[in-house]
Amino acid sequence: MTLPSPRAEEPPPSSLTGEKSVLRLTVEGPLAVLTMDSAPMNLFDEAMWAAWADAVEWLTAHPPRALLVRAEGRVVSAGVDVRVFADLDPAEAESFWRTHLGITQALEALPCPTVFAAHSLTLTAAFELALACDLVVATAQARFGLVERKIAFTPSMGGTQRLALRAGPSRARELVMTGDLYRGSVLAEWGVVNALLPQASFDTDARAYAMRLATGPTRAHRATKEIVRTCLAEGVAAADAALPRIAAEVTATSDHRRAVTAFLTDGPEHETAYEGR
Repeated sequence: MTLPSPRAEEPPPSSLTGEKSVLRLTVEGPLAVLTMDSAPMNLFDEAMWAAWADAVEWLTAHPPRALLVRAEGRVVSAGVDVRVFADLDPAEAESFWRTHLGITQALEALPCPTVFAAHSLTLTAAFELALACDLVVATAQARFGLVERKIAFTPSMGGTQRLALRAGPSRARELVMTGDLYRGSVLAEWGVVNALLPQASFDTDARAYAMRLATGPTRAHRATKEIVRTCLAEGVAAADAALPRIAAEVTATSDHRRAVTAFLTDGPEHETAYEGR
């Protein structure tokens, strides 16, 4: 399978590039960066959700070699604007949440490595989207929560089940049922956060973390995602059954062939520049 390449004649939609965009999409070489910027709380209201829908649609059609999700401001996100719940007709709730869960699923299905960077408070919908990313980086002091119990609700963008996969069902029940906030350092111990980065250099370090993936062997990363996704959905036997085909596809990539040659010539610390092909 061949990764589609972003085309210069098809830039991101204006809803993601304007000065007043609540969610900005920029492309920095092989790395795409999604930045939530809706002061003061980066709330998930209809404008934010619409921007996310636009973003995952464009990224699906034009996958970068890696994606970094980050936020401007004092908090990553204070979660869903509660007025959304006040205005939601119960007769339309199933359709509403199916649509918004689709954003999570589309983010999760991207073929490239995805990194969510949390420098501070990350609640409800934002935390659920973080759990849809391949990797989460945070400060030790960042706080995470699925606090829907405060409005007698349950996380509905897929956070509960994705947390259960990362931390186990008991921890998922604990976090959702108590509605408590948990530090990045605690979630790192649980296996939810992959790396803790210093507060003082967080943004620089998070970008470097994501760029390392963006400049890596893109097709091999895609293969890794497919294997893990198959294992989670269907079990080890299904992943084993798919593996020979996936490995054969990676074997045919130019990055693999050039890296093997460089390894044999220069050793394991060779400096092959991967091209994503």
